[in-house]
Amino acid sequence: MSDSDGAAYSSAAYDSNIGIQAETVHNSNVYFVHPDASPQEKYRVGMRLLEDGIPSRAREMITDAIAHGYHTAEVRFHWVLAMLSARTHQDLSAEEVQRLHYASGLVRAYAEDEWKEALRVTFGLLAALGTAGGETEPVLKQLQNLPSRQHNAILRHLDLMMTGGLKDDLWAETLERAEVERFANDRVQRVWAYFEPSPIAARAVLPRLSTAAAAAAQAALPLRVVLFAVSSAALGALAWSAHPALAVLESLVALAAGRTAARCSVQWSGRESRPDNTAGANASQPHSPALAESGFTKQVHSKFDHYFSVRTPHGFTPDAWLAHTSEVRGDLAAEIADLYRESRISVDRVTWLIRYLAEEARNRYNSGTLFDRHPQDRTPTSTKVLTVASLAVLGAAALSGLGTATSGATHPRQLWAFLALLGAAWSGHAAAQLWFTVRRERHRLVWEARKYQEELAARQDAHQRWKTLLDATRPSELEMETWLTCDKTSFVDEALRHHRLTWRDLITHTVLVAPARPYRRARVRGGPWRYSHYGIRLFLFTRDGIREVSSELKFSDSTRKNEQRSSYRFDALSSVQVTENADVGYDLELVLTNGPARKIRVKDADAHQLAPDESAREMSEISLSAAGFTHTFRLLEGIAADGKDWIERRSSENPMPFQVTGWS
Repeated sequence: MSDSDGAAYSSAAYDSNIGIQAETVHNSNVYFVHPDASPQEKYRVGMRLLEDGIPSRAREMITDAIAHGYHTAEVRFHWVLAMLSARTHQDLSAEEVQRLHYASGLVRAYAEDEWKEALRVTFGLLAALGTAGGETEPVLKQLQNLPSRQHNAILRHLDLMMTGGLKDDLWAETLERAEVERFANDRVQRVWAYFEPSPIAARAVLPRLSTAAAAAAQAALPLRVVLFAVSSAALGALAWSAHPALAVLESLVALAAGRTAARCSVQWSGRESRPDNTAGANASQPHSPALAESGFTKQVHSKFDHYFSVRTPHGFTPDAWLAHTSEVRGDLAAEIADLYRESRISVDRVTWLIRYLAEEARNRYNSGTLFDRHPQDRTPTSTKVLTVASLAVLGAAALSGLGTATSGATHPRQLWAFLALLGAAWSGHAAAQLWFTVRRERHRLVWEARKYQEELAARQDAHQRWKTLLDATRPSELEMETWLTCDKTSFVDEALRHHRLTWRDLITHTVLVAPARPYRRARVRGGPWRYSHYGIRLFLFTRDGIREVSSELKFSDSTRKNEQRSSYRFDALSSVQVTENADVGYDLELVLTNGPARKIRVKDADAHQLAPDESAREMSEISLSAAGFTHTFRLLEGIAADGKDWIERRSSENPMPFQVTGWS
């Protein structure tokens, strides 16, 4: 999604971690195992960990399942792959070699099926390492005859184990499969969703509570009503005593006019006094000046500017639309900052709502309601005319009643009539104002409650649509791992062709993948960090020295740039150092005798992104293993210590210590 990518990259200017534009931990339980889980469940999770590129934890899970009695050819096959995945035979401890040798002797006990045959082939490949090309032909033929599931799993997880002629024989097939899977499952159109954070739930501005003025009006209204009733009754009684028939007529006219005036005034006042909702109900909420200076608020404003500029109505340039909607955009940004400022969240989690509000503003402009959302609520002219006429008739009836009450009366009686009219007029006016205040407040509460429900429902619908799209688009861990593996395979092949090397020319190789800024990163709970931008580094070890190739990889479309190559002798590598800082991350430093030290950032710090049930050390080990750091460091450290003698020492260890005979 271009908008999403653009928004993410525009955030670099204000992100506190320069170069880290977004980081997300998906709340997934795919790797969670309950302490009381069955061996079958532990095996299922272990197999998923293996497929997703986390062999260290896969070994633990599958070993636990076997220890609790779940022991089949399929389970043992995946246990062997977990033991060998992303490792060379030099990476295996003596105990692990012994356990693998013991496992090879168990093969004959399993029932004949595809998994038993896959075990035979796996141990056959281990036994064939280091042999002449002709001696590998039988086991390679058996490998080709395996079902694709077992065949592909062996090739993938024994990638570092297989070297020399055996690797050459299988490389064309490995490369062909990588080219097929590299862009499979609509990679280019789906990778963005993996790095999108889980959208925070929809919110809207709650209706304001009753104001102090409304409460005071509610308290004072009964007294004014009583005073009006007493004054009106006194004036009516004086008029009735002077001229009963005329007084009754005047009273009826006054009542009818008063009732009509009250009804029309309510309609007029109710329509004209509705809150200004130019930008939604947020206009009713005060915004703190201090809040406007906060980092979160600045990020929200920046997001609004971005999405308003890319969602413009027809006929508007981005700059013109931003100028036209300056007030609306500012009110909306202040509303969102108010609603979510207490959540301590990244602005990326609320981006979906900002994008929706930008789209809604564009749609409202197209429908002509951007600055006037309630044209149907304008008071009709007839209502206004009827209100004024009714008040005029009411005033005339009151004056007529005064005339009736004072006709032929004594001076004291005239004074009482005048005071009664004055009291009725004053208290009636005061009561009407208080009543309108109370009515307006009740009307406001009802109106704001209705608008709150409507806006919340619309935003919840938008939230659900975005969440559904993410869930449907987001790649799985297996897909992300497969794509990265294919990228590494393609990178290795290009390096081999550039240097005109075959696998027979190599002693070994290692690939180190590290974050390259700027990037977005995400992971599932219990899984390694995955990045939108990688720095990928290949070390090819030949008898003449080391060939190093590095490049930057844009993961979304598998494009590379800034490729660099260097070569140096074994004795030119004087030292290898690792720097670990909880607040920074892991750095690998290579010191060459004929050049400056080179520092490679292997992993950034992630302690603040750990879930409550995650161990900082375990998560660090998982990410380092996924980056290829463990294997790379062991190789470089050995070369720095031994120089060219490393070749002889490695050659003495080269024969596989698996004497796998008698298991077939």
